[in-house]
Amino acid sequence: MQKANIVFMGTPEIAVPTLEKLNELHNIQLVVTTPDKPKGRGLKLQYSPIKEAALKLGLPVLQPVSMKEPEFCEQIRLLSPDIIVVFAFRILPPSIFSAAKIATFNIHTSLLPKYRGAAPINWAIINGDKTTGITTFILQEAVDTGDILLQEELAIPANATAGDLYNLFQTLAPSLAIKTCDLLLKGNYELKQQDHSLASLAPKIFRRDAKINWCQSSEIVANFINGYSPEPCAFTMWNNATIKIYRALSSDIHNAESKQAGDFFIEKNKFFVKCSDGFIEILELQAEGKKRMLVKDFLAGYRGDKQGTFIE
Repeated sequence: MQKANIVFMGTPEIAVPTLEKLNELHNIQLVVTTPDKPKGRGLKLQYSPIKEAALKLGLPVLQPVSMKEPEFCEQIRLLSPDIIVVFAFRILPPSIFSAAKIATFNIHTSLLPKYRGAAPINWAIINGDKTTGITTFILQEAVDTGDILLQEELAIPANATAGDLYNLFQTLAPSLAIKTCDLLLKGNYELKQQDHSLASLAPKIFRRDAKINWCQSSEIVANFINGYSPEPCAFTMWNNATIKIYRALSSDIHNAESKQAGDFFIEKNKFFVKCSDGFIEILELQAEGKKRMLVKDFLAGYRGDKQGTFIE
């Protein structure tokens, strides 16, 4: 196999296996990631997952504050990599993505042009999609609009959370990255232009938008909960306390005593909540001041009301 000189750019855990696999088969000249960030009570500087992985592999790391820093741009230009691989990173200026001799490509966790943006995994779950996929494409200035190199479709498992899908992509991405590098090195590939008329957006999701609206259908509520899991995590209020809900499913159970959206009841070690057209079953939650746990474990020590109403 022909080896490429590669500059790898990424930050979160999802990109780590891809860096590791590329390092096995190619020459990683440099790893670029975000600056260390203070975290915890002591505000101790914490490395990104990609920096930790790079240091374990003995790879050089750069952490520019801005992608437009002249010194950083010059360092990339002097390296003159064959390929720049980008996975879950920042927006790059032309001075960076044009520095690759062959191409700069991005790994995106959707079937572009669907779900352009920062949170394609979350929105696939929130919208109740049955399939999704992963795309490699040539980077250009407009975000997530470049010509497609390769795509692989993925069936979304029933009741999957965004966290579940994240883990699946983490295992699938390395092989697609390797295939894409091989294509670029051989030069025998055809680029596919994105159909911009089919584009949809997947903006970042925030805690401020994570409160559950129980007046929607059980399917919509379950998808919302699963799509916001594990972060920023959907939540509801009860007795002036926050209840985080990490996993749920739409249920066909009936309960005549539950009259309004948000009414909940506990029955046979299961936790149900009324929505506009039926119920969801909560499978995993975190009560305020407690740790995250499966409902069966939560109920084992629960001595509170068996019925009540969550506040919207």
